[in-house]
Amino acid sequence: MKKNSIYKRSVIDEIIKYLKTEDIIVLHGARQVGKTSILLWLKEYLEKTNKLTHFIDLEDSRMKKMLDLGVDEFIVHLKEEGYWRDKVKTYVFIDEIQYLDNPSEFLKLVADHHKNVKLIISGSSSFEIKSKFKDSLVGRTVNFEIFTLSFEELLLFKNYYFDKSKKNTTKKINELKSLFEHYILYGGYPKIVLTEEVDLKEKYLQQIIDTYVRKDIRDLAEIKEIDKFNKLIEALAAQSGQLLNITELSNTCNLSKETVEKYLFILENTYILKLVRPFHKNIRSELFKTPKIFFYDSGLMQMLWLKNLQKEIIGSVFETGIYGELVKKYGRENILFWRTKDKKEIDFIVKDRNEITPIEVKLNFRSFRFGHMKYFIEQYLSKEYLVIGLRGDKNQKQFYYPWEI
Repeated sequence: MKKNSIYKRSVIDEIIKYLKTEDIIVLHGARQVGKTSILLWLKEYLEKTNKLTHFIDLEDSRMKKMLDLGVDEFIVHLKEEGYWRDKVKTYVFIDEIQYLDNPSEFLKLVADHHKNVKLIISGSSSFEIKSKFKDSLVGRTVNFEIFTLSFEELLLFKNYYFDKSKKNTTKKINELKSLFEHYILYGGYPKIVLTEEVDLKEKYLQQIIDTYVRKDIRDLAEIKEIDKFNKLIEALAAQSGQLLNITELSNTCNLSKETVEKYLFILENTYILKLVRPFHKNIRSELFKTPKIFFYDSGLMQMLWLKNLQKEIIGSVFETGIYGELVKKYGRENILFWRTKDKKEIDFIVKDRNEITPIEVKLNFRSFRFGHMKYFIEQYLSKEYLVIGLRGDKNQKQFYYPWEI
């Protein structure tokens, strides 16, 4: 992305609060979701107030080699390049920290012995970082999860004006519907959003799948059964929004149950998908119930499942897209679902502070039936409920368009 087209992401306001602290700021997330652009935005922001900044990209093997030599070599580098002044804080941005041989030791030594160096770093996956970050960093880092663009951010990237607090005309609502349909169909990767041609969107999404979902994760986890791993990802994409069935996946992909569970752990910790847990009053019982599978990005899910981007929205794709929106707003640990043994079901239960809100997702509002929701509200004394939809008559106060949540 060109320097003059770096957009401000929603998470940046929260990150800025920690620029004055001694914490190491860590951005976690999948490749291509915009972590580097956030670092560059913050760098420009600091430079506007004459702060001393330095950007290091560890995909440059020369920089990796230098930092692997240790902190003393790093400090010498800062001094010889003019990024060190006595009693002046230097803000050092390090992109792709997981490439270092021992990032934990490096970061700990900088944080403990060079208080005038403020570190803001990124890594391409929590699994990769966590496998190299040791307990020595406890209490020294503040972590931010970076996902693909929210719909609100998509509107910003497209320079489309929208004020959520104002009443909208039918014309505006129809424009927003069209934009949201594109968002669901193509997903929220920044490069995909900024590309107009559908065939190029497909090409770029396939590149993300080939270079990150398959190759990076495969290499990272030392996966030997490559074809079976690829088959598993595709099977999971086809099941986004459905209950996890380890036995079925094991049989379909000819993998042991233990291997399927290992691969699921890797895919969760590299921000490809989430195993969403069911909501229960008793937390212990929640841990032993069957989770659902949800991909974070509806465009990526479709490319893995259907091998191309669709022209019409499929119900499971819409639900996957709404899941991604809820995660970006409330955090991935606060989105659950609810299902009884006699198959009463609510799509999502959102935990926000001490409140729980049941949410049904219907592509068309006409499809909503109140029965299961009524039962849940009576059982859990929920104060309100939402139905998120895109089509049909929005004729109840509980009916919301996705951009209204």
